[in-house]
Amino acid sequence: MYETIINKFVEAEVLLDDTAYQKIKKQENALKFTESLIHGLGLPREDIMILTGEMVEQYLEDSKPGIGKDNSNGESSSPHENSPPSESSIQAAPIPSAESIPEPDSFSTDNILEPDPFGAIETSTDSQATETDNTTETDNTNHATETDNITTTTDDYEPIHQSKLSESHGVEIIKDSSRKSYTNGEIKDFTAYFGSRYHKLRDMLNRKKDLKSPQSIQELENIQDVVNVIGMVNNVRNTKNNHKLIEVEDETGTASVLVHNENHSLFEDAERVVKDEVLGVVGTRKGSLIMASQLINPGTPRIDEKEMDFSMVFLSDTHIGSSTFQGDAFNRFIKWINGEFGDEEQQEIASNVRYLIVAGDIVDGIGVYPHQDKELTIKDIYKQYEEAARLFGEIDDVQIIITPGNHDAGRLAEPQPAIPEEYAGDLYKLKNVKFASNPSMVGLDGINVLIYHGRSFDDFAMTVKGMSHQNTDIIMKELLEKRHLAPIYGERTPLASEVEDHMVIEEVPDVLHTGHVHINSYKKYKGIHLVNSGTFQSQTEFQKIYNIVPTVAQVPVLNQGTMKILKFN
Repeated sequence: MYETIINKFVEAEVLLDDTAYQKIKKQENALKFTESLIHGLGLPREDIMILTGEMVEQYLEDSKPGIGKDNSNGESSSPHENSPPSESSIQAAPIPSAESIPEPDSFSTDNILEPDPFGAIETSTDSQATETDNTTETDNTNHATETDNITTTTDDYEPIHQSKLSESHGVEIIKDSSRKSYTNGEIKDFTAYFGSRYHKLRDMLNRKKDLKSPQSIQELENIQDVVNVIGMVNNVRNTKNNHKLIEVEDETGTASVLVHNENHSLFEDAERVVKDEVLGVVGTRKGSLIMASQLINPGTPRIDEKEMDFSMVFLSDTHIGSSTFQGDAFNRFIKWINGEFGDEEQQEIASNVRYLIVAGDIVDGIGVYPHQDKELTIKDIYKQYEEAARLFGEIDDVQIIITPGNHDAGRLAEPQPAIPEEYAGDLYKLKNVKFASNPSMVGLDGINVLIYHGRSFDDFAMTVKGMSHQNTDIIMKELLEKRHLAPIYGERTPLASEVEDHMVIEEVPDVLHTGHVHINSYKKYKGIHLVNSGTFQSQTEFQKIYNIVPTVAQVPVLNQGTMKILKFN
């Protein structure tokens, strides 16, 4: 039934959020209520692009008793049948302010801890790394292989001695697109997808002080002065004089934006502009061009860091079933997290671990690339997941959250639903494992973690100057500023044209956890922990060709707010 309901709202040119859908679904005759609601609100309307739960609740409150339920004559009644409500009676849910803050933060590096007897602890100076503005990107980039360590100091906490699962307040799935795939692959779905992206990000940009009253592109025809517009990027190219020409589009037309190469700071900003992102432009109208003076991203506000009296561990890209899976190192990791391995300090960290987040590529998969079968020890996808269940099943007393990657079974296009139970049945039997989509947002005792496998890193590394797989923290910072996890459509990252764009970063997380590139990185940016969790797979033949050196069996642990790296190889 949900597809029928969703399609009716698509035909009415309105997107439906999950809260609204749940309220509609609860009605005794949901389909008739949907038809009554669309007619009663006078849809389509220019002022309603997304129907929220609050709007449905308001409609129900204004309705007569029994709205949406069958009457004796089989009809549904509504006081709005002939008179759509005023704009004041239905208000869109507010979007949090995203004021821009200049310059990236500095960030703390990690402690490298190698559990004995396989290595010695590398002890760092116990000094505090403060977050400061006006620090260059190159000075701040840290990777797990660095040994010049500085720790961020935190308050002292009593170690956890009781059951960590019983003390946990539980996992809150804040955003999961697993059951929200409504696309039929039609043109209207494609249009709705980009419309959803544009309106979500435009609303964020509208809250910028320099973009409070943007003009539509159509209105620019009569303006030869200072203008500001919000548009989706159609194309970016260099002119013959090496200026940057950006074509932007809104619902009324297209405009060409010129960024002069002598404006060095702005030109550097323009170098990071990618197709299909939503961008604010301030400039001066000169003939048919807008001469840009500012390029404005939706941006990410600085957030206050939350105190943590527990720890969380980040994994990805275990690639179980591959001949290059490092099973011995993974077994040492399991022993450590169970408190059976490591010295006193390392076991103290393990005792605080409450959550393990796995960001995709749990198994190596089948047929992911040509001749993959020659690099597999387990050549059956079901048996790969059975082995994964055996290994993760040995982890005691820790809540595990698993999301898919591009090697996992299921849909390849993002957003990816959770790994299907039909493939990973044994994993689903584990009582301490929860599944979510890629991407997803989970709340872990008040710490919001945005989990994204990271396929879009390929597009950024290949198309944006100064970005590479070795510096994923720079890419993650850019995704936060653009407020979109995969803005480039039609390149290496397969994206499903859903009626709603689930890749938009609508809520700022406390932690952004990614994987995919097999290289650890960590950065603290505007109070947000940016974590890439490396791999448990040694260098593959493909990586040898491109000289990609993975950081193997180096596990990031956010230990009571301080990032540490434990090495198990």
